[in-house]
Amino acid sequence: MKHTVQVEDKEFEILLENDQISKRTRLIGIQLNVDYENRCPIVIGVLNGSFLFMADLIKELTISCEVGFIRVSSYKGTSTSGEVKEAFGLPDTLHNRNVIIVEDIVDTGHTLKFILEKVYQQSPASIKVCSLLFKPAALLEPVKELEYVGFEIPNEFVVGYGLDYNGLGRNLTHIYRAID
Repeated sequence: MKHTVQVEDKEFEILLENDQISKRTRLIGIQLNVDYENRCPIVIGVLNGSFLFMADLIKELTISCEVGFIRVSSYKGTSTSGEVKEAFGLPDTLHNRNVIIVEDIVDTGHTLKFILEKVYQQSPASIKVCSLLFKPAALLEPVKELEYVGFEIPNEFVVGYGLDYNGLGRNLTHIYRAID
């Protein structure tokens, strides 16, 4: 029997176990330590979804770095609204900085396009995106800055480890996929 959870009116089954997530996060951290050696990037988490992944990722970094956050929203229920709303913004000190945007998931690319446009306005030295999850089949806006990906997943709705369904389920340890 598969382990399932109920979140609001939907049932979910495990897609990625926490142990897999931890191992992959460790490897991404090692790669960031190599790629940003002798630099001090600013790591910007996209709230709310990235908070668990970013916290675990930051613990793997041995390089000097600063941390910031941006909060944006484009989801309603299980699908994107297509309209990005900025709730609170980026640090205003990104000029000539190495910026790493940390996302929980990249699916359509609309949210990331919005964020990257805002970051590019400040003329940073570099911008890279690190996302725990990537849904290539859902991508509508190409993201050349997407350099670090934890897992490529099918175009399915997922919850847990920071990702939510109507605000619920972020606290789940594993990542679950919706059962149709």
